This record gives sequence, structure tokens and C-alpha cells, in this order.
Amino acid sequence: MATQKKKKTEDPNNKVVASNRKARHNYNIVDTYEAGLQLMGTEVKSLRDGGVNITEGFCQMYGNELWLEGINIAEYGRGSWTNHQARRRRKLLLHRYEIDKIAQKLNETGYTAVPLRIYFSNGKAKAEIALATGKREFDKRHALRERQDNLEAARAMRYKNLG
Repeated sequence: MATQKKKKTEDPNNKVVASNRKARHNYNIVDTYEAGLQLMGTEVKSLRDGGVNITEGFCQMYGNELWLEGINIAEYGRGSWTNHQARRRRKLLLHRYEIDKIAQKLNETGYTAVPLRIYFSNGKAKAEIALATGKREFDKRHALRERQDNLEAARAMRYKNLG
């Protein structure tokens, strides 16, 4: 009797809402963290609709807490007077030792914390935060050239194998 593969169904509670593809181009990623987001109700509904832009986002320390700034969560269309502000500061929920480690790196010269993606995990909004250092212009060009060379090599191998 042949075994049948189960069809994977996408769980609506586990989905990526927004990703920051420019961050991997502009920064060298040193370390990543998963952080919870402290949100209002209409912000969660707007996230589920996909109304978020994180390309200009960054993280900053205020007191002993890490905050996410610069992201734009659009106002919820069917919200009333309880609607949220689109560009407000949002608190990141991390363990104390993670916050201390990030704060120590942010105090050093050259490090920044940027959001890589926002997603839902088991119904809770999460953000993937990266500690990063900025790339120089020639590093960006080198990475693009290396990617292009790899694509051309793979294309040549594919044509050679076709015979």
C-alpha cells in the first residue's frame, strides 16, 4: 500500500505579515532575536489585513526597555474612535538578559537594531529583530556581483547537464 503525503495547509495563526528585505542588503546581520510586540486591538486587526511597512524601522532603548520605532501600521479601516496612531512607538517584549545584551551592543559604535520581519506565531504578533552593522558601498556592490556570478554559474551548469 502506497503512503500518501499529507497536504500542508497554511495555518492562519502562523504567517509572515511583513519583511524588510532591504535590511539584509544594507546591513551585516550579527545576531537575531524574536521579540513579542505590545499592540492595541486595532493594530492587530490591521496587521492581519497586511497594512504594515517596516522598511524604515529601527529599535531604540528608553530607560531599561527596547522600543520599536519608525514602522507604519496603517489605521484599521473599520475602527472607530479607538483607532491607533499609525506611527507610534511600540514596546518590544524580550527577556531581561536579551535586553541587556542588545543595550550593551547598541552602546558600542557601529551597531544598530533593525526589524527583519513581523509575523504571527500561534496567534501572537512577533518581530524578528537583528543586531547589525552597516555595510559600505563597495561591500554592497561585492555582494551583488557575487550573487550574479553564482546565478550565472548555476545557469551554465544547468545548460551543460541538459546536454
